[in-house]
Amino acid sequence: MADHNRVRGLFKRFHAAEKGDDRATMGQLADKMAKELEIHTAIEEEIYYPAVSDLSEEVHDLVAEGLQEHHVAKELISELGAVERDSEQWVAKVKVLIEAIEHHAGEEETEMFPGVKRVMSDDDLTTLGNRLMDRKRQLGAPEPLIDLTKEELLAKARQQEIPGRSKMSRQELALTVDPRG
Repeated sequence: MADHNRVRGLFKRFHAAEKGDDRATMGQLADKMAKELEIHTAIEEEIYYPAVSDLSEEVHDLVAEGLQEHHVAKELISELGAVERDSEQWVAKVKVLIEAIEHHAGEEETEMFPGVKRVMSDDDLTTLGNRLMDRKRQLGAPEPLIDLTKEELLAKARQQEIPGRSKMSRQELALTVDPRG
């Protein structure tokens, strides 16, 4: 969920930059999106999907669909590098990527995650979460901001346009906020 909310913040900031015709910021945000999605798809494909795929037929089907959605996202990210950044085509591709990821994340949150939580124990979920975090670090994700107060984390979450921030615990905020800004 933290990864989903972090990229949603990037999406919102991208749309604001587009509205302001700030091409430099749009490019920086697209680069951040690509890196976040690269790490997130890797941990899902290497760890999460294999761990949950056989829990139920419903989850298995969602994993199969999720893998195809990852493929589409990777193709779009690859295509972004082949078109001029200031072009209408580039902006359109970023928007299609955002829409695809919003759909994918929403499906995971409303269908897959509840199905997994019904079957896995809290201890198993914690173990799986720790494995995912360890792999994220190996892939270059920054360490969570665990030394900040909730108020400091909320301020950063506001700057990063993180959705749902007011309802998040200090730990959720620490996992969601990007320390790099």
